[in-house]
Amino acid sequence: MNRKKKIISTLKKKEKKKNAKLNPSNKPRYISKAERAKMAEQENVDVQETVSTDVEVSQQDDAAQQ
Repeated sequence: MNRKKKIISTLKKKEKKKNAKLNPSNKPRYISKAERAKMAEQENVDVQETVSTDVEVSQQDDAAQQ
């Protein structure tokens, strides 16, 4: 009985692993704290660049209207 049980449990384990590989999880990929900080810093730089270009464009428009 033990041999039969061991074989069945081994086959069930293999089946579970195969199914797990076929069905990827829905969890989002883990992003480390350092990566999150780097991404936030990059967003801040992008926002500052767009704000500065908007200010330059509006100043040029004001100068052109005068």
